[in-house]
Amino acid sequence: MIARLRGTVDALGEDWAVIDVGGVGYLVACSGRTLGRLAVGTAAALLVETHVREDAILLYGFLDAAERDWFRLLITVQGVGARLALSILSAAPPEQLLRAIAAGDKTGLTRANGVGPKLALRILTELKDKVAAISLAPVAAGAPVAAAPLGDGPLEDAVSALVNLGYRRLEAFEAVGVVAGELGEGAAVSALIGAALKRLGRDLLK
Repeated sequence: MIARLRGTVDALGEDWAVIDVGGVGYLVACSGRTLGRLAVGTAAALLVETHVREDAILLYGFLDAAERDWFRLLITVQGVGARLALSILSAAPPEQLLRAIAAGDKTGLTRANGVGPKLALRILTELKDKVAAISLAPVAAGAPVAAAPLGDGPLEDAVSALVNLGYRRLEAFEAVGVVAGELGEGAAVSALIGAALKRLGRDLLK
């Protein structure tokens, strides 16, 4: 099984690259994110997932382990094949994908070609527990946001209230996550909403 390729980029296509390794060209399917960082004639090292079928051996390439690991995670979801996983990763890099799943943000997933509302909901449902232990990348002011789904309780109530006021779920989720850390455990819903609104207001002025 091929796990890594190091060579020269020989050609690039809409969703593929050919990597020349010692005179042998390997056709590798890649996300738009990975392809955007490759250039014909330059050196490249790709992490590779090899899928063997009865009629073909297919290679999927990634410039970093985070994207490869998300690819592996996405294809565990019913209805998400390798090509669709690459489409999702093209629309949302790993850190954005983690935020979308943690926040229960279907909109962020439906930006990918081939992902409708029903499939987006299935991805959120099947992956939310698998990503609960992963730390989100730092957001505004360097404050971390808890990755675990909010569930029922004051945090979810605060997020829902902000969504009802017209904010996107993802930005509401991040704002509530930050102020919850500042206010401490047991903060009232009204306090969370007020602090989050102030934070969102500051962000809009930047």
